[in-house]
Amino acid sequence: MLRKIIHIDMDAFYASIEQRDFPQYKGKPLVVGGSPTGRGVVATASYEARQYGIHSAMSARKALDLCPHAIFVKPRFEVYKKVSTHIRGIFSRFTDLIEPLSLDEAYLDVTDDKLAIGSAIEIARQIKFAIKDELNLTASAGISINKFVAKIASDLQKPDGLTFIGPSKIHAFMESLPVHKFHGIGKVTAAKMHGMQIFTGADLKSLDKERLNKLFGKAGLFYYNIVRGIDNRLVQPHRQTKSIGTEDTFETDLSEMADMILEIEALTEKTWKRCVQKDLFGRTLTLKIKFSDFKQITRNSSRTTAYGLKDELLAAVKVLLQNAPIAERKVRLLGVSVSNFYDTMEPNVDAGGQLKLF
Repeated sequence: MLRKIIHIDMDAFYASIEQRDFPQYKGKPLVVGGSPTGRGVVATASYEARQYGIHSAMSARKALDLCPHAIFVKPRFEVYKKVSTHIRGIFSRFTDLIEPLSLDEAYLDVTDDKLAIGSAIEIARQIKFAIKDELNLTASAGISINKFVAKIASDLQKPDGLTFIGPSKIHAFMESLPVHKFHGIGKVTAAKMHGMQIFTGADLKSLDKERLNKLFGKAGLFYYNIVRGIDNRLVQPHRQTKSIGTEDTFETDLSEMADMILEIEALTEKTWKRCVQKDLFGRTLTLKIKFSDFKQITRNSSRTTAYGLKDELLAAVKVLLQNAPIAERKVRLLGVSVSNFYDTMEPNVDAGGQLKLF
């Protein structure tokens, strides 16, 4: 039986909430993120700001250059989380098979919906109406038989869009799609494909598995499947957390080890709190360092047991920092993350999951 998958993506989520809560921002180019006077980064931008080429992950300073009259506001994450919780409550009226991807998007499997509506298109309409009615926000929905196609569909008619790509339309749709529109094909890979005269899904589809594997390695099989609309991934209500971490970009480059250690202490504190909140304790520690010239390195440390105390985690981070090649270099960003988890705090369990006697 074919599945009925909906991908819901909120429209300019953070910016839309700010425009809803503060009417003076409506209809104006609004940027949510850091300050353009420092090293702030754009978290999201209103559609009015996007018309000037502003997008997420862009430096706030560049955003200001593109649109000198843009309004910059700091994120209010607690508000966004509260709204996101309400939205997931709306989803749960129709199905329990919900896979959140972030605060503002999720997959829903409505093959067997709670209300016996039967039509995925009608369910998507009702979800969009409830979000608008209860939260005064808009969402875009993509509907198809698998996650990959549904996600692409949700992006086709933004904002406030609803796009259904049925089984009989998938092959023609994927063949006509530019390769840079495929989720999983980034700018670098798209440029490489263009250099090989691969511009559309049809061009990509003309290559067999062996050729794709030779050109792109393991990703070749992924490309082979997606261009044919093949995606057997299930909607996972309890998506496994792979890592927990915190990073920070500094207003002024750091050059003194003492200053870096102070920042590392704060980052480790935040990371540890998140580990405790999620009850996830990892065996692998990663330190991320970005220098003033934007070059980036990471340093990892793994052990057989999970880090059970914040102090031992901090000590390990400091060792990674002190052994990193940072002499006479300025640091603009530091990050601390933990991975390779146990899902419970059990310091006397080894890497194979067995009880340690000694």
